[in-house]
Amino acid sequence: MSHLAQPRRSFLPLVKRWATELSGWLLITLGVAALILPGPGLLFLVAGFALLSMQYKWAKRILRPVKSRAFHLAAKGVQTWPRIALSTLGALAVSSIGILWGIGFPEPAWWPISSRWWLPGGWGTGVTLISSGALAIGLIVYSFHRFRGHKVFDDVAVSPARTP
Repeated sequence: MSHLAQPRRSFLPLVKRWATELSGWLLITLGVAALILPGPGLLFLVAGFALLSMQYKWAKRILRPVKSRAFHLAAKGVQTWPRIALSTLGALAVSSIGILWGIGFPEPAWWPISSRWWLPGGWGTGVTLISSGALAIGLIVYSFHRFRGHKVFDDVAVSPARTP
């Protein structure tokens, strides 16, 4: 039987693998860019490594400690009301800056360089900032419901029933 006579369904797993790998690398690229630009860089990195870990052991090795550390920091972030309040205010500030960025204002008199460098990006940058703030609020709510009231040790958050 020639290779042309093989059923078409053998092509589908290959397409799924390529799509998963392409998506993983795209998320990692966006994550690295968002570490410098406004955006949820670490979230994109974790999502990218999660996709790649479905096919590569090296990605799974990278993902495991990053995910553990992210959960630990999320748990610590909601242990006190001042941390929750400051995190929420920070997220609201980022969203507010996004709205102001999108609306745009003329450059002030003290602006030393060309006016094209004053608030570059317009609504594209503004929407990214607004999305980042909304995502941060969502993650604060998630962390509050998942980790609030759990004891936090040096490396993990433990539920009250499993406390040593």
